[in-house]
Amino acid sequence: MVDESASSPSLRSKIYGGIYGQALGDAFGMPALLSPAQTRARFGRITGFVAAPDDHPVHAGLPAGRITDDTEQAIWLAREIIREGSVTLEGAARAILGWYDAIGGDDCVFVGPSTRRGVAKIRAGIDLRQTGLGGDTNGAAMRASVVGLIHPGDVEGAARDAALTALPTHNTGVACAAAAAVAGAVARALDPNAALRDILQAGIEAAKIGEALGAPALGASVARRIEFAVSLARDEMGDECDRIQAIYDLVGTGLPASEAVPAAMGIVALADGEPVRAAMLAAELSGDADTIGAMACAVCGAWKGVEAIPAEMRETLRMANPDYDFDAVAEGLFSLALQKGRHDAALVGSD
Repeated sequence: MVDESASSPSLRSKIYGGIYGQALGDAFGMPALLSPAQTRARFGRITGFVAAPDDHPVHAGLPAGRITDDTEQAIWLAREIIREGSVTLEGAARAILGWYDAIGGDDCVFVGPSTRRGVAKIRAGIDLRQTGLGGDTNGAAMRASVVGLIHPGDVEGAARDAALTALPTHNTGVACAAAAAVAGAVARALDPNAALRDILQAGIEAAKIGEALGAPALGASVARRIEFAVSLARDEMGDECDRIQAIYDLVGTGLPASEAVPAAMGIVALADGEPVRAAMLAAELSGDADTIGAMACAVCGAWKGVEAIPAEMRETLRMANPDYDFDAVAEGLFSLALQKGRHDAALVGSD
């Protein structure tokens, strides 16, 4: 486990923070309903782990603290990256198939439409650069944070590798842009000298890189919509509730990659990069809140370090998800980040 005694987060702490942040935002957002009004009416404000209600359209029956497909897929992808020592197209496909089979994907209600189509085509033996054509939802972005965690400070490298992991299920410019944005923001967040504005700008620049790496498809610009979402989050004319509603109304919180990822970056801005606050805000935002929360809190956790997530919350996440060893995955990614040598020595000087 990471040493929590340091006054500022080390690279190891940041990588642990990225993993636990992803799980935190996922679990906080899991019980949220379709709109802020519905979520407030049912729960008030979600400030801790809550079980999904029995009538939840997707997550009925999940206990408090349970992660969903967002973090599950991220962990499966991370395991493949650690096993192979790098990001590969084949490893990304294996991770998706392994996760799908483990959860009984054929009968699972929360498997996304692009992922379900991609899995069927992978199983049919179609070329992995063709299996994800048409996939424009947020499934690639929701798992992309772990790619950023092996690229400290290397926004372009993170963006390119994230786009590669998107291809088996989400080979479109918009989905690759979204995945690249998350990974690029996380990579920048690992830099000890990064300010929040630098992290958000890295997400924008990474989205531009990723867009060019996916197949052409109709869809709004992820980069421009991140800019818009951040501007809404920083609008001083309204209070926090007004800004959340503005992101919900004007950016959207649905499955499209051009909604969920910009919304997540808006939450990062609104939360001032604090992972627990981001988790609460994402849950309040509602819609695909688990995905939005997972992405937002992965960025925030990578910036603030694991110390910013209370130890009791991390323990709850471990206890509620015994099949997923967050510490082992974080340690493996940390070791790989050191081995890759793609970062400035200052990033790892204290580890």
